[in-house]
Amino acid sequence: MKLRGEHCIGGAWVPSCGETFHGMDPRTGAVLQPAYADATIAEVDRACRAAAAAQPELERLAPQSRAALLRAIGEEILELGDALLERTGAETGLPLARLQSERGRTTWQLEHFAQVIEEGSWVEARIDRALPQRTPLPRPDLRRMLVPVGPVAVFGASNFPYAYSVAGGDTASALAAGCAVVVKAHPAHPGTCELVARAIHAAVARLGLPGGVFSLVHGRAHGVGAALVQHPAVAAVGFTGSYQGGRALFDLAARRPHPIPVYAEMGSVNPVFVLPAAAMARGAALAEKLAASALLGTGQFCTSPGVMVLPEGEAGRALARDLARRMAAADQGTMVHCSLAQAHARRLADVRAVEGVEVLAEAAAPGSAAGAGAVVLGCSLSTWLASESVRHEIFGPATVVLHCASAADYEAVARSLDGQLTATVHAEPDDEATASRLLALLASRAGRLVWNGVPTGVEVTHAMVHGGPWPASSDPRTTSVGSAALTRWVRPVAWQDVPQALLPDELRDGNPRGIWRLVEGRLSRD
Repeated sequence: MKLRGEHCIGGAWVPSCGETFHGMDPRTGAVLQPAYADATIAEVDRACRAAAAAQPELERLAPQSRAALLRAIGEEILELGDALLERTGAETGLPLARLQSERGRTTWQLEHFAQVIEEGSWVEARIDRALPQRTPLPRPDLRRMLVPVGPVAVFGASNFPYAYSVAGGDTASALAAGCAVVVKAHPAHPGTCELVARAIHAAVARLGLPGGVFSLVHGRAHGVGAALVQHPAVAAVGFTGSYQGGRALFDLAARRPHPIPVYAEMGSVNPVFVLPAAAMARGAALAEKLAASALLGTGQFCTSPGVMVLPEGEAGRALARDLARRMAAADQGTMVHCSLAQAHARRLADVRAVEGVEVLAEAAAPGSAAGAGAVVLGCSLSTWLASESVRHEIFGPATVVLHCASAADYEAVARSLDGQLTATVHAEPDDEATASRLLALLASRAGRLVWNGVPTGVEVTHAMVHGGPWPASSDPRTTSVGSAALTRWVRPVAWQDVPQALLPDELRDGNPRGIWRLVEGRLSRD
């Protein structure tokens, strides 16, 4: 499939007259063709208006038809074959095996949401029947379920070009919920975005749906994203990326005449706490496991462990030395684009300049244009608690090590944390008392608690939570991964005394869809 450097607006592929930019190979710095252009305000407006026009038909679409759309998108992505993998490899420097795995995760994610909406219980139907004889006043018939909020704007991430991008979790969950989608392509991999958008476009056309169900606009300038978030047709925003980017969109949405929610996943330091008995029993194995987690994807996972909290004493010090040795000796990688590598270098320089921070190990950066060598930094507990800079995320192949002499020290670290996506505890039975108090503290600060594992790796399941208190995400009540992600794009509506023939199937007597419903306070499929 030939790349044309075009936007997809309301079902039509159109070139743009905006300012141009190119994708770039982060390994070599080579400029990749074709040129892409920033969408104009008029083009963003057309995309959003097309989404608004398509929204009513998408809402009326049967769940089985929306599931068919999701499956068709997955099929069309696979039909792109090696051309997609090759272009993404050129734009990101990610290895083939990683891209194949992420593509599989992305198509499974689409299938996962298809199954969820076919089963149907996710709409949370509730029925309280009328009580006409109740005194002093009768009770009306009340029936409630979740309905789509309207068109959704999606901003993809650079570090996951499939799973958190054009056809990633935000797009998949929004379409599943019945919301039209306008995606802003990530400028670091515009060719990949165009290819995946062409797959979605083909799926929409194949099912005979309105073109406005899905649109894609390119843009390197911040004004493109701002225009999208501020457009009156957009009802909600999904974002995965930096704190600065997420906060900017959040503020823009709040300043609208009619504010809208922004569901931004903005990263975290993902602390790992290794308690004394665990360090004593399996220190070498932990060093190997934690080093591999910190270096996975050149440290470019939002769940990468950014701080290792280890015990004082020889077992903890030995673990720190082993961890540093492994990270310094590991094969170094390339970050997915040059600006990310530059941001990583600046952030490292800021932390290294903090008094009390030392370099425990450092690997030379590879010669690629966006290369970054692994770094292990160390600091005392007092430095960690006193320096806000040290406690912030260093996105890339870097981690901070500090040591705790007591249970109170571990708890002080936990209390110092901002909101996190994950928090991990490694413990043995002899650590149980400290672990119990630590888990209770961490539950107030993280969206996912990991026991004797690593934070990297986010499963697409019903129980997954990928989110957390601010600044890990902008809304700790939801998730960007797993079936519960649907709830970001819906709102509850109650029908009062509405005739059966005018009710949605999910709320009718007889339960024609056969879903689980809360009827008079009891779960039932009757």
